[in-house]
Amino acid sequence: MRTSISALFTVLVALVLISAGTVEARTWKVSHVRPQGTAIDIDLHSFADALNAESSGSMKVKVYPASALGDYTVVQERIGLGAVDMACQPPASAADKRFQIAYFPFMVKGWEQARRNYSKGAPLRNSIEDLYAQQGIQVLAAWPVYFGGIALNKEPQEPGNPNVSKGVKLRVPPMKTFQMLADNLGYMGVPLPFSEAFTAVQTGVVDGVIGSGAEGYYASFRDVTKFYVPSNSHFETWYLLINKELYDDLGADKKTRLNKVAQQFEDRRWKSAEADQSANEQRLADYGAKIIRLSDAQIAVAADMAHKKIWPEILDDVGRKWGEKVLSQIVE
Repeated sequence: MRTSISALFTVLVALVLISAGTVEARTWKVSHVRPQGTAIDIDLHSFADALNAESSGSMKVKVYPASALGDYTVVQERIGLGAVDMACQPPASAADKRFQIAYFPFMVKGWEQARRNYSKGAPLRNSIEDLYAQQGIQVLAAWPVYFGGIALNKEPQEPGNPNVSKGVKLRVPPMKTFQMLADNLGYMGVPLPFSEAFTAVQTGVVDGVIGSGAEGYYASFRDVTKFYVPSNSHFETWYLLINKELYDDLGADKKTRLNKVAQQFEDRRWKSAEADQSANEQRLADYGAKIIRLSDAQIAVAADMAHKKIWPEILDDVGRKWGEKVLSQIVE
């Protein structure tokens, strides 16, 4: 009888180990918001290939482009719940208003300063990682995207002067930071989900969009973009995310290998992002959009307006004490 119990115990242990190995070895789904063939799609496929090679096939990733697994706001929630494994996408503030800290307008001025603040170990990056962790999400890497601008199908009046009403309605992401940014730059902000934005411009519900940059506008809005204003109004970084429980359950060796490939994914993007922004502005121009460039002085006027009018109100929204602490640690 004792032998039978011992044998049964051995079988059960073996089944548990096999089951655990199966879960760990299954193909993870990674979501992103852009169409196939765009920069993030190409980089995520390279990440998947590198991870497969680094892990000798024990960690596999399948890329799902164009929000195939859901809008990024929904995907973020589903990663925390474990319903989606991974994503590389912008932070969504629906579940936690503090994610708006990532979108404070005119928070950094140039690429070098951006890298000092959004790279691993920087105080701002740590604050964002903490917010994700509270939702059951592990940040593996950052993917710097661009400095933001405004895409329009009609020419705005005095685009470099925030005190002039432009007579233009802009789709804004459904978060207060972009609503206030559009309104204080002289536009009329209309909050709409990303999935509805193109149709809204196409049908005249709005006259343009804010909240993205040249790469995003070329990828998703080039057919309705006649004018582009590189306003440098916000710096956008996406994050390579994984369900925290899934990450924590990995063995030490696999975790090390995953972190290594994720850091390579981030490092490659920092090297190419600035040139990629310029290339996408040129692509918009080649496609027929007029690029309306602002002077450094005009951008400085808009930045001063944002710091005085927008930051104080958003700080109240995210929690003044917490927000001021994060902003005080911005590296110049």
